[in-house]
Amino acid sequence: MNFELNEDEEMLKAVVERFVADRYDVESRRAYLNESGGFSAENWVLLAELGVMAVPLPEEFGGLGLDATALAVTFEALGRGIVVEPVLESAVLPALILAQCADDGLREDWIAALVSGERRVALAHAEENARGGSVWIETRATASDDDFVLEGTKAYAIAGGDADAYLVTARLSGEAGDKDGWSLFLVPADADGLTVRQWRIADGTWTASIELSGVIVPAEARVDCSHQQVVRVRALAALARSAEALGIMEAMFAETLEYLRTREQFGTPLGSFQAIQHRMADQYAALEQARALIELAVVKEDDDSFAHHVDGARAFIAEASLHLGHEMIQFHGGMGVTDELSIGQGHKRLLVLSRWPEPAETTLDRFAAAA
Repeated sequence: MNFELNEDEEMLKAVVERFVADRYDVESRRAYLNESGGFSAENWVLLAELGVMAVPLPEEFGGLGLDATALAVTFEALGRGIVVEPVLESAVLPALILAQCADDGLREDWIAALVSGERRVALAHAEENARGGSVWIETRATASDDDFVLEGTKAYAIAGGDADAYLVTARLSGEAGDKDGWSLFLVPADADGLTVRQWRIADGTWTASIELSGVIVPAEARVDCSHQQVVRVRALAALARSAEALGIMEAMFAETLEYLRTREQFGTPLGSFQAIQHRMADQYAALEQARALIELAVVKEDDDSFAHHVDGARAFIAEASLHLGHEMIQFHGGMGVTDELSIGQGHKRLLVLSRWPEPAETTLDRFAAAA
């Protein structure tokens, strides 16, 4: 089987790597986190111009129409830069949902604006009482003439602080834990009755909690996804997050390897000690296994087992990435946990990726149940 990238994928990889090389280092990353929304507005526009937001979307919606391999290549390169712009959560993921599930009106109004970077949308699904990645939706949508009235609270809308709109899951019928009876609604950020509270998560990026109190949205703002569509979008998002984690792991490993080759203790490089060599070899093996699992998933893109293989990759990478991060931090000593080094910055991002939107154990349980 040929795992070499085609011309489009090589070009996309080179473009993102050039962006990272030109725009990112330890100090600039810290500065971006302190900007409004927790990322660089200038970088956001540039990423859109480079076509990063458009990678997995069909050409009919202004996308590049590329496959899962291109998606993985893009986010692996973004991960190597530990890029703080919420490309997946604010552009790619909502655009995929709208492309798969929305009617023509919403697609025309929003997808092109997401691809161009003019607008941002945050998915507001997770609630405080949800556990282990389960479907738990207490937020209610009540039909009123030609509109719906939304009531409820969403505890986690990643990168939702300065979003232009929210894709809110709300229950039309049944109990909070029922798998059916709910739908998505596109809620503008300036809607009456919508309250947004921003706060930072472990990696320093901003997220938001939203409260909906009598928020009225028109019927055409409803977005219905079938189970098959939900599984497809969830798999593509999980692939992107896993590829990003792999890129971060590669960057942390490479920086630590260079450090061990140059940092001396007792007059000899740290990398010359056999115990350290063995630990680095273990992490190199974990990196190669993570890459192999992602490659296995992308070659199954057109197969019914695609989501299953993505679950397998994500379950392994979520745990392996944290172990690698701990090892790299230990090799750097106390400085490794600070934001003065990209090691600390990368590990904080891995903490988020390994826990969001569900813990690795939940992904592993779903993978095992389907095996």
